[in-house]
This record gives sequence, C-alpha cells and structure tokens, in this order.
Amino acid sequence: MSLDLSPAPGAAAPLRRLLTQTGMELRLTLRNGEQLLLTFVIPVLLLVAGSRSDRLVGGDRPIDVVAPGVLALAILSTSFTSLAIATAFERRYGVLKRLGATPLSRGGLLGGKVLAVVLLQLGQFVVLGALALALGWRPGGGVTAWLWLVVLAVLATIAFGGLGLLMAGTLRAEATLALANLVYVLLLVGGGVLLPLDRYPAALQGVLSALPSGALGEGLRQAFVTGSPGTFNVVVLAVWAVVAAAAAGRWFRWE
Repeated sequence: MSLDLSPAPGAAAPLRRLLTQTGMELRLTLRNGEQLLLTFVIPVLLLVAGSRSDRLVGGDRPIDVVAPGVLALAILSTSFTSLAIATAFERRYGVLKRLGATPLSRGGLLGGKVLAVVLLQLGQFVVLGALALALGWRPGGGVTAWLWLVVLAVLATIAFGGLGLLMAGTLRAEATLALANLVYVLLLVGGGVLLPLDRYPAALQGVLSALPSGALGEGLRQAFVTGSPGTFNVVVLAVWAVVAAAAAGRWFRWE
C-alpha cells in the first residue's frame, strides 16, 4: 500500500482563520503600552480616585456613581480610541490591503478585530467590576442590570467602533492618532461618561444626552440603580450604532 505524501496546500477553515486573527489582534493590543494605558490603567486610576471624590461626584456613595461611568469609559477606550488608532496605522503600512487579499478576507479581518474588542471588554469588566466591588460598590437592579450592561455594551461598541473605523478609514494615521485621543479626552471630561448629566450646566444636558457617550454613561448608571437604562438612552445608542456602522461601511478605504 502506497501513501500519498504530495503537498495539499489550502486555506484553513474559516473559523480557524477568524480565531487566529482574533488572537493576533489581542496580542498586538496587549503588547502596546499606549493601548494598555487607555484600556486598563486610566480606568483603574479614575475608579480609585473617583470613589473618594464625593465633592465632585455628589451623593453619599460616589463609588456607586463612578463605577458604571468607568465601565462606560472602558467600552469607549476599547471600541473607539484603540480600534481607530490601530486600524489607521495598519492601513497606512498596507497591512489591511495585504491581509484583505489573503484567504482571511476583509470580512475575517474585521471579524477578528470585533472579537478582540469584545474579549478585551470582557477582561475590562472583570477587572474593573471586581475592583469596584472591593472599593464598596453595591450595584442595584439585580441580574437585569447586568443584562442591560451587555445590551448597552453591544450597541455602544457598534456605535463607537463604527465611528473609529470611519475615522481610521478616511483620515491619515497621524490625524487619526491625534483626533482619536482628543475625542477621548473631551468625552472623558465633558461627555457625560463619568459624571451624571445633572452635574453639567442645564444648557448642555440636552446635547450630552444625545451623544453616545452620554447615553451610555447615563444608561449604565440608571440600570445599576433601577434595573432599567431608560428607553431614551437605548434609542440614542441604537441610532448611533446604525448610522456609524452605515457610514463606516460606505466611506471606509482599505488603502
């Protein structure tokens, strides 16, 4: 009996290609000091500092206000800032063009990025949630609040991810780096992420509530108090998700 030892080249199964790309995206992110700063270090520092800032946050238990806001910030940092910057430089160096022409395909490349973002967010939720509980956070809303966390995180990831990809696919890498970091800082300071909207001037509250950052932050705070994020916040995030995803699909350039 003879054995056929001739080469049999071919692409790996689609699922294996997707998981391999996801693992690569995760490793690249975790090796990047700037990405780790955005995704873990800054949220942890803000959580610790904010839990003791009763004058700024208000209320007898500032940790109950800050903890949902920090979870919202984690979603923003991973699905928008980190994704935009990494994708912009991959586009600049021709990585997207080359990977898109391989058996991985462009859909597989985007799928790997999305899965990597989801896994990073799960890691953030575990680390930040455990730290918040250790600092005295007592979330209300029961199991429903945690289910709403998942729903809001999905909608916000699509919205912020779409905006990040739109930026990375239309601007130069250096411009994306500067603009993504600027937007991150602006939303962190005045986007309704960390602080409740009632801590802002009345003239700004309506505008902030219509931003995805404000809807996400306020929605999570309400969910962990009452068990519901409020219909308005969900609708705002859903609209931003649809519009941002459509815009990214329409104007994103691979090279």
